[in-house]
Amino acid sequence: MKLVGIILDESKVERLGKLSQERAISSIPVASCYRAIDFSISNMTNSDVKKIAVITQYSSSSLIHHLSTPKVWNLGEKQGGLYVYTPTMIKDNLYWHRGTIDSMYQNIVFLKKAQEPYVVISAGNLIYKLDYRKMLDYHIEKNSDLTILSKSLPKEELKHLGVMKLDKENKLLEFEEKPLDPQTNNGSLGVYIMKRTLLIKLLEEVIAEGRYDFVTDIISRYRKQLNIYAYDFNGYWSNIGTLKKYFDTNMDFLKQEVRKELLFTPPYISTRIKDDPPAKFNKGARMINSLAGGGNIINGTVIDSVLFNKVYTGNDSVVENSIVMNDTYIGNNCKIKYAIIDKSVVISDGKNVIGTPNDFYVVPKGTII
Repeated sequence: MKLVGIILDESKVERLGKLSQERAISSIPVASCYRAIDFSISNMTNSDVKKIAVITQYSSSSLIHHLSTPKVWNLGEKQGGLYVYTPTMIKDNLYWHRGTIDSMYQNIVFLKKAQEPYVVISAGNLIYKLDYRKMLDYHIEKNSDLTILSKSLPKEELKHLGVMKLDKENKLLEFEEKPLDPQTNNGSLGVYIMKRTLLIKLLEEVIAEGRYDFVTDIISRYRKQLNIYAYDFNGYWSNIGTLKKYFDTNMDFLKQEVRKELLFTPPYISTRIKDDPPAKFNKGARMINSLAGGGNIINGTVIDSVLFNKVYTGNDSVVENSIVMNDTYIGNNCKIKYAIIDKSVVISDGKNVIGTPNDFYVVPKGTII
């Protein structure tokens, strides 16, 4: 094994509003039965990464519960293991994680005890599939100090990402974080490979200077001192960082080509499966271009929507262009459109929950309408 893995949970994302108030972003449900973090973990284990640290901070109980059975991802202590770290407050350290660098530095013992020569770092809210071994081969071939996963993206998306200016060999020349007017189409996708010893050295250096952000204080600041290269990625990739991106990502799974690439082509994405019966469609029920998790009972019509586990829809109800999470009850004669309904919601008979494509109606967890 040449790689040890670190997954950083972007726990506090205000842009996701009510959806991130009580959960870590990495644990947000995706595609009817997965969690966002399943993709990064599965990418690592499928790439023969057997030792993984997940570093989280806010509202982490659901994430910790989801990760409590590491055998789902073929991770065991004898081979390496899955380690979940939250901020450790002691007499000499009364801080929560002050940034991505600080989150890794507070858990630097994990890196120092590891024997693997290289480390792969990924955000936990990214939806993609990648063999990190190929990226590592490229990293070694280029004699790179730091390799960044890169993709050519529309300029509208680049406003939320790091943007790179590269030379003909894909070596980094300039790096700008979330520019209003991106000068290139090369987006940084939030996945990195570097030598483990170099990462430890850089963490200790920048922390001593009171710097805490990996992108600003390592990539941008050291871009001239380090050999930094971009590794081109051509597959599906999405960053669940806004309500719009969360909605669009789930809708992407309604496309056959996306499901084939991410879910139906080996190596597969693993998740902690709930022991629910298959979805049940009663007489008169219709489901058109939608996904339904286990335990669903469908009586009405579902169109272009993603339903998670144990969702009930009543007679003559219509759910369209919406996301409905676990254990939600929708009564008779309801109309749901352009809505994101969190788990354990009850919608009474005859109620309408209607948003627009640019202003989704978000129903918080446990709401009764």
